[in-house]
Amino acid sequence: MIKISVSIDVSDLNKAETFYIKALGCKKVRNQGDNMVVLSTDNCDIYLQEKKAGTNPLKSKDVTRDYGRHWTPIHLDFLCENVDELVEKILEFGGSHEGGERADWGAIAHCADPFGNGFCLINE
Repeated sequence: MIKISVSIDVSDLNKAETFYIKALGCKKVRNQGDNMVVLSTDNCDIYLQEKKAGTNPLKSKDVTRDYGRHWTPIHLDFLCENVDELVEKILEFGGSHEGGERADWGAIAHCADPFGNGFCLINE
């Protein structure tokens, strides 16, 4: 059996910690060195790692960190009871809301953290 954790590169660790705790309800587990904070949800650990924009995440010089808005096919979905309530908190703490949809199954909101990392909120 394996456990999944998520690593999120951010340019401002304090701002990221505040966002993920206050806007999304994550709990702080510990600091891990000067440039990393470990957060937790009910079933996943999230490692916020402070990395400067323009640095290389890989050996390849062709790829650099960029904190402009971006998307990846592998992303976080936060399952919640009230999408609208969380969207308000996301906006309050510097994130963005980029639309979504509602249907008989519930609601989804497309969002991003203050560092351009996209995620969705989905009614549980």
